[in-house]
Amino acid sequence: MIQISNKPKSVFRRFLDWVERVGNKLPHPFTMFIMLAVITMVLSAIFSFFNIKVIHPGTQEAVVVRSLFAKEGILWIIDSFLKNFIGFTPLGLVLVMTFGIGLAEEVGFVFTSLRKLVMGVPKTLITATVIFAGIMGNLASDAAFVVIPPLAAIIFLAVKRHPLAGLAAGFAGVGAGFTANLMVAGTDALLAGITNEAAKSIGIQSAVTPVSNWYFLIASTFILTFVGAWITDKIVEPRLGKYMGNTEKELEALTPLENKGLRNAGIAALIYVGIILVGLVPKTGILRHAEKHTIIPSPFLSGIIPILMMLFFVVALAYGITVKAIKSEKDIPRMLGNVMKGMSGYVVLVFAASQFIAFFNWSNMGTVLAVNGSSFLKSVGFTGIPLMIGFIFITTLVNLFIGSGSAKWALLAPIFVPMLSLMNFSPAFIQLAYRIGDSATNPMSPLFPYFPVILAFAQEYDENAGVGTLLSLMIPYSLIFLAIWIVQLVIWMVFNLPIGPDAVVYLLK
Repeated sequence: MIQISNKPKSVFRRFLDWVERVGNKLPHPFTMFIMLAVITMVLSAIFSFFNIKVIHPGTQEAVVVRSLFAKEGILWIIDSFLKNFIGFTPLGLVLVMTFGIGLAEEVGFVFTSLRKLVMGVPKTLITATVIFAGIMGNLASDAAFVVIPPLAAIIFLAVKRHPLAGLAAGFAGVGAGFTANLMVAGTDALLAGITNEAAKSIGIQSAVTPVSNWYFLIASTFILTFVGAWITDKIVEPRLGKYMGNTEKELEALTPLENKGLRNAGIAALIYVGIILVGLVPKTGILRHAEKHTIIPSPFLSGIIPILMMLFFVVALAYGITVKAIKSEKDIPRMLGNVMKGMSGYVVLVFAASQFIAFFNWSNMGTVLAVNGSSFLKSVGFTGIPLMIGFIFITTLVNLFIGSGSAKWALLAPIFVPMLSLMNFSPAFIQLAYRIGDSATNPMSPLFPYFPVILAFAQEYDENAGVGTLLSLMIPYSLIFLAIWIVQLVIWMVFNLPIGPDAVVYLLK
C-alpha cells in the first residue's frame, strides 16, 4: 500500500486514493486473472446461446461469439493450454531481455552507469529525462516496456526519490506516449499500410507513408515530456510520500576502476554498434529487407530484441571483466541463474494472464464489443471536432478490450477511414486520431499485455502493491496525456497545420 503523505488532499488525490483502495481489495492478480478466465467462459456461453454476432468491417464475414463450454471450446482449451502460456509474446520477450539487463545489473554496470548519468544531470531534469527516454523507447517496440520503467525506478531510488514514482514515469513515457517520437518507428509503417488498404474501399488512393504523422508526433514528444514531468513531480510523487524500503545503494563518486569499466564498456558498445551499422547502413546490408532494401520493415526491426540483448551482454561482459566482477566463465551462468530467480513471480502471473487473454480473444467477445461500439459512434452523426473527439474516446474504450494496436486498427480502419474520409478528413489524420486514443490509455488498462509486467516490477519495491496501486499511479498520466493530446489535435484542426511532410488534416481546403 502506498504510504500517503500528510499534506491536504485535493479532490483528485482523494479519487486516486479511492481507486487504490478499491483496486487493492481485488484478489491477487493471479487469482483475478483466473476468475476473469472463468467469467469469460460463462459469458461466452451466454452470448453464444443468444447467437450474438457482428459483421467484421474488414472481411465482411459474420463474427459470432464462440462458447468456451461448447465441445469446440473445451477441445480448444485442452489443445491450446500450453500454447497460450508458452506463446504469450511478452513472456519470451521479458525473459530474453532480462537475461541481458540482468547480467548488466549483476556485474554492477547498470547502477554504476546510472550513477554517472544522474551525477551529470541536474536533479530538476531527471524526471523529464526519464519521460523523454520512455517516449523515445518505442523505437525498440515492446522491449522498451521491459527496459525503461525498471531502470527509471532505479534512477529515482539512487537519488533518494520514490522508486514507484520513477517506475510510473517510465511506464507513462513508454505506454501513454507510445505513439510519439522524434524518429520514424516500425509502428508508423505498420499502421500506414492498414490505413491505405481501408482508404481504397471508397476509391481513395491514399499515399499514407511512415512519415505522414511525423510533424505532429515530434511536437507531441516535447509536449508530453514536459507534461509527464509535471504530473510526476506535482501529482504522483507527492502522493506516494517517503519511500521506506531498502535504500542501501548510495550515490557515491565513481572509483578509477569503475570509470575504467565504463570506458571499456563504451568501447565494446561502439564496436558492437559499428558491426550492426555495417549490416544496416549499406543499401544491400544483411540487416535490411532482402528485396526492398529498407529499414522499415527489415530483419533489424524484427530482430531488435536479440540485438538489444546482445548489446547488454557485450557491455556487461566488458564492464564485469574490467572490474573483476566476472573472474571466470562459471560466473556468467551463476549470475543469470540469480536473475531468473527474481522472475519467478512474473512467470506465475503470466501463466494466469495468458490464459485469460487467450480465452477472451478466442471467444470473439472483444471483436463484438469493438464493432458495436464503433457502429454506435457512426450512428450518432457527429461532425467536425466533436466527431474526432468521439472517435478518440471510442478508440480508448476499445483499447481496454483489445491489446494489440495493429489488431485494433485493422478492425476500426475499415469503418472509420471511409466514413471520416467522406467527411473531408484525410486518412493520415484519421490514423493520427486513432493513435492518440490507442496510446493514452495503455497504462490504465489491466488487459494491456505489459500491465502485469509493470505490476511485477512495482512489487519489488512494495510487496503489497496491487492492481489498484498501479492504476492509481497511472490514471493521472493517461487522463492528462489524453486531454493534452486532444487540445493539440484541435489546434491542428483549427489551423489546418501539416501533420507530416506529405499529409494535412483535410482532404480539401
